[in-house]
Amino acid sequence: MAPPAESGKRILGILKIVYTDAMRAPPSVDPDLLRAFVTVAEELNFTRAAERIGRTQSAVSMQIRKLEEILGGRLLDRGRGEAVRLTAHGKYLLSRSYDLLSINNEIWSRFREPEIAGEIRLGTPDDHALEVLPDILRRFSDAHPAVQISVTCASSRNLVPMVTSGDLDLALLSEGAEPENAAVALLWRGRLVWATSAQHEPHLRDPLPIAVSTGKCAWREMAVRALEAAGRRYRIAYSSESHIGNLVPVIAGLAVTLTVPGFLPGGARLLGPGEYGLPELPEYGIVMLKGEAGQRRSVEALEAAIIEAFRERAKVRGAGMSPGQAAQTDAA
Repeated sequence: MAPPAESGKRILGILKIVYTDAMRAPPSVDPDLLRAFVTVAEELNFTRAAERIGRTQSAVSMQIRKLEEILGGRLLDRGRGEAVRLTAHGKYLLSRSYDLLSINNEIWSRFREPEIAGEIRLGTPDDHALEVLPDILRRFSDAHPAVQISVTCASSRNLVPMVTSGDLDLALLSEGAEPENAAVALLWRGRLVWATSAQHEPHLRDPLPIAVSTGKCAWREMAVRALEAAGRRYRIAYSSESHIGNLVPVIAGLAVTLTVPGFLPGGARLLGPGEYGLPELPEYGIVMLKGEAGQRRSVEALEAAIIEAFRERAKVRGAGMSPGQAAQTDAA
């Protein structure tokens, strides 16, 4: 016996309601609440955070509580006095907040600022090009689609004359490679680390086989000085103009090399401080040099995007970075 028509209509109506509820979008997160949370997370202090935002401490506390209510989880724990620490949920949200706020800023810039167009010529050593630049260039291109960027990969010593001659607008360099008294932006400074094979043990050999850059190179000099000061026997087994070239024998298990903490290709791994008796390496900095054409709005926009990207990485990852190493402008 078939069900009454009226009953069938009710069932169909219930199905429509369930389907609609399942497709309903989740609540959105107000960027202002995220900014307040990020500021508190960076300062680990409500009073200092309120001063940075320009609001009262109670107003900032209310923003954090509202955000916790929306997300349904505790983000911050208060300790003694005004001390604050991040919960597990808070640490996760902090890492994602930078991405969300960056996208929010890009959208506003794209629609509120006059369109930026033109060509930018950027120079960088290959290690920075592989690890840092892909995400920066993608985000910048999304925000400024009318700008064309050409990238030249070369050593710092070869990039400097290209900037000074006007062949490049911007260049990422090893700190110390810039011309004397040049105005540069400090992007990152941290301690270099040793890298070895993930499957082999070249770090146990005596003398230690190392892979370093050819010619006069700051990293090569740092490695040699550290090994000689520690009395560790070594031999330069491989050398290449590029950092990527030096990682090839490392992956093959034929040598160790030095690098910055962070990205490593598959087959290589970092060695911890003092691991297997390898000496501690000195600090190293990455700076950005701007050419005379750097006053163009397109160049200034990319310069700001690169500085902000390094600042975000320093705050989120903190790998090998000492306090206060967020990107900063040394000179305008």
